[in-house]
Amino acid sequence: MNLLDISGIIKMVIKMQRILSHMRKAIEEYKMIKEGDKIAVCLSGGKDSITMLHALKALQRFYPKKFELIAISINPGFEFFNTEFLQKICDNIDIPLFIENSNAKEIVFDIRKEKNPCSLCANLRRGVINSIAIRENCNKIALGHNQDDVLETFLLNLLYTGNIGTFSPISYMDRSKITLIRPLVYTPEKEIRSFIRRNDFEVMSKVCPMDGTSKREDMKQLIFSLTKSIPMIRANLFGAIQRNLEDWKIN
Repeated sequence: MNLLDISGIIKMVIKMQRILSHMRKAIEEYKMIKEGDKIAVCLSGGKDSITMLHALKALQRFYPKKFELIAISINPGFEFFNTEFLQKICDNIDIPLFIENSNAKEIVFDIRKEKNPCSLCANLRRGVINSIAIRENCNKIALGHNQDDVLETFLLNLLYTGNIGTFSPISYMDRSKITLIRPLVYTPEKEIRSFIRRNDFEVMSKVCPMDGTSKREDMKQLIFSLTKSIPMIRANLFGAIQRNLEDWKIN
């Protein structure tokens, strides 16, 4: 590695210092990465997955536990899904990319005409991701859910199903014997947006017709509205999740 390469790495690490701080805290508190792990990073082309991929690559260079990275992208069949864009992202930071075509769009929107398609679409996508991860001998899959996603899921469960819960920072899937990790669970969405903007990163145009119109978007707007009168609501909600949900107990 020459001096120019080292300089570029240092500059990138400095730019993502806050992201790395949040990520390393989550990884270490929940023991997300162990020596010898091979991690499949889910790359959608959105701001969260691009940030996670770059941060894990930066972490890989200095983290005491050695681990491998690959990227996985699922083409759900939408017209504007840009495989060349995703390939360029991975080529720039030397991460192998595996792109798999899926018929999720046809099943969810054309055949079943789902009014609330997000759950079915996610399940179809998850099955393909698991298959690729197993095929490529990965023992972990990294998902790009951020702190805002945690809060929105918590409110969705509470208000629409009457359940108190959200997704876990780390969870083991018995059937596939793969562990799901969410390294960005401590990272606020606004810091991810800031990271993307400061680095002039492009993100893929949204291809799903439900983007911006789902119940999750309603929860995002609800939190935004409540923050105006209760400035500490985000911290209070997140603290309640950490204190009271068994899956969120620090190991």
